[in-house]
Formats: sequence, C-alpha cells, structure tokens
Amino acid sequence: MTVHIGAQPGDIAETILLPGDPYRAKWAADTFLSDVRLVNEVRGMLGFTGTWNGHRVTIQGSGMGMPSLSIYVNELIKDYGAKTLIRIGSCGGMQDNVAIRDVILAMTASTLSTPSSGIFRELNYAPCADWSLLRAAVQVAEAKGTTTHVGGIYSSDVFYDERPDLNEQMVRHNILGVEMEAAELYILAARHGCRALAVLTVSDHLITGDSLPSDQRETSFGDMVEIALNAAFT
Repeated sequence: MTVHIGAQPGDIAETILLPGDPYRAKWAADTFLSDVRLVNEVRGMLGFTGTWNGHRVTIQGSGMGMPSLSIYVNELIKDYGAKTLIRIGSCGGMQDNVAIRDVILAMTASTLSTPSSGIFRELNYAPCADWSLLRAAVQVAEAKGTTTHVGGIYSSDVFYDERPDLNEQMVRHNILGVEMEAAELYILAARHGCRALAVLTVSDHLITGDSLPSDQRETSFGDMVEIALNAAFT
C-alpha cells in the first residue's frame, strides 16, 4: 500500500489504463475487462484489475491535472512495477479537421509547466509517446476504421484558460487538441524506462464550440479504450 493507492502487492498489473475520472475507470473496467475486482478506493480514486483477452490490466483513475496524475503514476511505477501506462481521456479539439468523437494519438505533448519542470531548470524537455505503442495504436485505429489524428497536443495546467493569444499559437502550430495530463505522464515514463501513450477522444472543440453531451461521453469513448487495449498487447 502507498499513501494514495490501497492495493496490495500483486493487485496491480504491469499494464495500466489511466482515465482521469474514477467513474470512467469503473465504466471501462465493467465494459471491457473480465474477472474485475476493485483494488483501490483511497480518496474515491477508483482502481480496478481484471483481464482482457487473457492479459492482466489495471484501470486506475488519475484525477484532473498533471500534479494529480504525477502522484498516481509515480506510485504505480515505483511501488507496483507498472511498465506500460496509457492515458485514456477526453480533450478539446484545436484544428478545423478534428471533429467531435475523433480520436487523437498524442505523439508529443507541449506544455508551459509540469510537476517535473524544476528538474529540467533551463532545459525545454520534449515529452513524447513511446514509439512502439504509438505505432501499434495507429495500426489498430486504421483497422477499426476509427477517424484518428496523430500529432502534437497541448497539456495545459489550467482548465479555465484566459490566454487566447496562446491558444492562437497552438492552433497556428498545428496542435491537435488540449488536455491536462499527458506531458507529465510522458516525462515520468521516460524517466523510469516505461512505455506511455495518450489516446484521447475529442469531446468539445475550441474553434467550433461543439461539445459532446455528458450522457453521450461514455458511450462515445469505446473506440479509445479498444485502441489502447489492443495497442498495449500488440
């Protein structure tokens, strides 16, 4: 057990999916895994372990923002031996050709700051996905016929953004979408020799103003979870 994860040794699989919302973790576990059991509920941040096509998988909520994700990923790697970590979450579209319900595979994650920024000091570190996971996810998405975009995203450290000038530059430089966790995930995975990827469903759009109704979000996220699971074990 750790400060934030109440799982016992052996409760956590080496392959972990990381939705921000703990109830999305429950939905994904109930929908896609077999022999599911609850392994963590500390602070209401639910985690479940089960099997998918014979492979052990843990789906653990990570909370909102990079500081929260950093806590869970550090403990999952250092204390429970996680090797493959895939963020599954929503994002805001930032390009005209990116539509609601499309899936974004984040090759890189730009950011203003992360919990790891103090380590790098003056260095502008470039967080990126694991190539083997990214390649596998692209192949799975193409086989499924899912409308998918591969490229850079922006990991913001605020939800209520008041920097329209910065958003304009993100759009100008072909950033596909904005979310709040992937950059720190990629940094931690690189630091500890693990594999990481962010598979994101576009739930709203910064340019068009379109958004996915809350009652349709979970049912629209199935492709994202299937891509993540298949990529992890390809």
